[in-house]
Amino acid sequence: MGYQAVQGATTVGLVCSDGVVLASEKRVTYGRLVSSNKGQKVFKLTDSVGLAFAGLMSDMQALVREAGAYANLFYLEKNRPITTKAMAKLISNMLFNRRMMPLLMETLVGGYDPDGPSLYSMDPVGSLIPDDFIAAGSGAAIAIGVLESEYDKGLDCEAGVELARKSIKAAIARDAMSGDGLDIMIIKADGSEVRTESFRS
Repeated sequence: MGYQAVQGATTVGLVCSDGVVLASEKRVTYGRLVSSNKGQKVFKLTDSVGLAFAGLMSDMQALVREAGAYANLFYLEKNRPITTKAMAKLISNMLFNRRMMPLLMETLVGGYDPDGPSLYSMDPVGSLIPDDFIAAGSGAAIAIGVLESEYDKGLDCEAGVELARKSIKAAIARDAMSGDGLDIMIIKADGSEVRTESFRS
């Protein structure tokens, strides 16, 4: 429970029949203060891999910069994009190497590659867990209840977006550290798309 105090967010990921959906709300908190309603917690790493986080914004941004550099280096050396699983393992190793001074966040890695859609979650010290749906952050306990009751692997990405939106809105209604809009990333075989929705909670 120690690091969860700084982990204000509700972030979810879902594996769908035709891709992966990553989504998070936009509120940034500092203790009891809402410091911004425009925070970005979902990031496009490559055309086929995305990251989503719950935790400290500075730590998220630092990891995205470093992971993006490794992804570009992999492409230059191998002349092909890095797979979702390889990117997840790389980030897991990066987090584990920092375990004595961990980055205070939970990390979701999702993507679509020749093996199909996949999704992984990591704690601050890099424990790597594949799953079909994941919720992270201070609103996760509420969001996961919605996901567990309504998730089906046969959902397509548009239905997945609706379920992600519903689960995050349920968390926003009860979690004061979540709110102020939604960033959604949809990753399919033909590329990725990021959508932003604004609403007041």
